[in-house]
Amino acid sequence: MMWKYIRRYLPYAILAAAFMVGEVSMDLIQPGIMSQIVDDGVLGLNTGGTGNLDLIWRLGLQMICLVLFGGLCGSLNNVFVHMSGQNIGNDMRKDCFRKIMTFSFPQIDRFGTGSLVTRMTNDITQVQNFISQFVRGMIRTTVLTFGSIYCMFRLSRVFGYVVLCVFPLIILVMAVCMKKSSSLFTKLQTQLDTVNSIMQEDVAGIRVIKACVRELYEKLRFGKANNELIQTQLRVLIIFAFMNPIVNALMYLAVAAILLVGNITVRAGGATPGNVMAAITYTTQLLNGLLMLVMLFQNITRGIASWKRVRVLLDSTPELADGEQAGETALRGSVEFQDVSFAYPDGQTVLEHIDLKLEPGETLALMGETGCGKTSLVSLIPRFYDVTGGAVLVDGVNVKEYRQTALRDKIAVALQKSELFSASVAENIAWGDPEAGEAAIRAAATVAQADSFIAQMPEGYQTLVAERGMSLSGGQKQRVSIARAVVKNAEILIFDDSTSALDLKTEADLYAALREANPHSTKIIVAQRIASARQADRIAVLENGHIIACGPHEELLASCPTYQAIYQSQMGEEDDHHE
Repeated sequence: MMWKYIRRYLPYAILAAAFMVGEVSMDLIQPGIMSQIVDDGVLGLNTGGTGNLDLIWRLGLQMICLVLFGGLCGSLNNVFVHMSGQNIGNDMRKDCFRKIMTFSFPQIDRFGTGSLVTRMTNDITQVQNFISQFVRGMIRTTVLTFGSIYCMFRLSRVFGYVVLCVFPLIILVMAVCMKKSSSLFTKLQTQLDTVNSIMQEDVAGIRVIKACVRELYEKLRFGKANNELIQTQLRVLIIFAFMNPIVNALMYLAVAAILLVGNITVRAGGATPGNVMAAITYTTQLLNGLLMLVMLFQNITRGIASWKRVRVLLDSTPELADGEQAGETALRGSVEFQDVSFAYPDGQTVLEHIDLKLEPGETLALMGETGCGKTSLVSLIPRFYDVTGGAVLVDGVNVKEYRQTALRDKIAVALQKSELFSASVAENIAWGDPEAGEAAIRAAATVAQADSFIAQMPEGYQTLVAERGMSLSGGQKQRVSIARAVVKNAEILIFDDSTSALDLKTEADLYAALREANPHSTKIIVAQRIASARQADRIAVLENGHIIACGPHEELLASCPTYQAIYQSQMGEEDDHHE
């Protein structure tokens, strides 16, 4: 699957490889020239012991030209390596993000936010480095290693055999170290997930941490996770710390053997001092190539471990499959639950046998104790989750038959936890309808009772909101979120306890303005307060995942004990007598 990304930029990789071969070729040519300079230019072995200065100058200039050409090839190699690696990483990161945007809520929960962030950033960076190192390092190492051995055999078969005796031992050492470190790299990335998750949680919840004086606890929790990460990293580094000296020792043993054999061979007339010098240079190049191979395998091992994690993300199939319905229907704003049951992936059953129908333009309030399934019920309408039994119909069509974008275009949702972005107030409201003009944004804010406080801000609607809306109060964030839902002008409006931070007067003014501005929209209000629900056309009371009663306020007050208990706890008996 990685090939899909590599082939797009294969021309860059091929050019990078070609320039790397050019750079290494220049490195391999130079020891031979140096051998000739020593033997013929300095010692004059072929001219009766008389040196040749002209030959030294000529070959020296030739070496300088080769060095410059090799440097140019190396620079161009770097350019094309980065062009291929960076573009591959860019495409991979975009594809991962697009994939995440298709995930259902349970899928995101299973991965975890910290893990998704790590895979999108650190893991893809490791894969990107792996590809770049492979294109640059593997070619350089391969050409330099086998080129050096070939040149050694050309100089002297004895020198070549000396190196070949050491070569298998070096490969064995490297293989053992790679095997031991491979599993550690996977563990390392998993531990990085944990560190990122803790960091994200603590930054997002810093106000709660300070309010509860839990700084020390969080420091210890982060320190523990970070210590485990560092310990794994140290184990990897220790493995390679032992490997490098062993490889160096074996290679320098080869150099010593070449010097010994070279001394004997020169005395016997089978080689020249220049040949020995060239053999040592080739051995040094071979050593550098193998040391580079050590680092290369370290990056490759880590890159492969990261690629496996990225591939799990890319290979994940969205759990919510799109239907074919484009959204055009005869009805507008009807919602129906037909024998709906729902359980979360962990097996916890939340809703059972729900039958409920809302006519276009009707306002329904959902009430019940915490955990009775109110939020789960409304989450089935925009298909944030799929039912485990029965069917949810919007405008007479099963939500599973809609294209998800077409379904959600019909629905606007305001949540209790208001999610705002680091943008202006106007831009946050316009998330509901990117094409909304200034007048529509202001009108939506007026309905949401937000226009008055926005107008008092330093730059009005252009005032920037801090990250996660931290510069606004809870009630202000909720009103901006409600304005974002209102500006969408959707057929169905869902308010999931989205007025919990508002005072009763502001909430009453909001619903009155909403009825006037959007009379034809179907409205579903998840409420904890009687005052929020009593003006609805009907109120559905949930208990243990079942609808136990549904009707207007007065009817439920007369017939439903659960609703009566809620009313009494909030309004009091005295208010009841005044009704």
